Amino acid sequence: MTSPERSYVVLAIYVLLVAAVAAFGAQFEPGDWYAGLDKPAWTPPNWLFAPVWTILYILIAVAGWLIHYGTGRLLKYLWALQLVLNGVWSWLFFGLHLTGPALADIGVLTVCIAALLVVGYQSMPRIAWLLLPYWVWVGYAATLNAAIYLRNTP
Repeated sequence: MTSPERSYVVLAIYVLLVAAVAAFGAQFEPGDWYAGLDKPAWTPPNWLFAPVWTILYILIAVAGWLIHYGTGRLLKYLWALQLVLNGVWSWLFFGLHLTGPALADIGVLTVCIAALLVVGYQSMPRIAWLLLPYWVWVGYAATLNAAIYLRNTP
């Protein structure tokens, strides 16, 4: 196998890893519980989540692929950690309806992505540019999670 071919196999592995996390999260649908929550007026419409996350997951996979080939262990660990935290949030929030623990998870996720941006930019600026939209969206989602927690906790 030539180097470019092997590189595309590695990219496919990263796409599959991210797709597995996406599939795990997708099994916890918002449903009636989410529809019944008191949400702020700036909550995005439900139809927006799938296209946004599709784009973000592609960017996450490509960033992981770049991290695989050109950086040290810290970025690899941070990338893996953010992926786990991403999947755990869906389980906590939509699966278990635990908005408080989900808020803690997404807070750590936001910091993890920020670390990926800083360290990634120093190592390979493309990594940071690929992950910047993810960080912005997760930051927005964190504020939404916080608002839902505060509005729906007795």
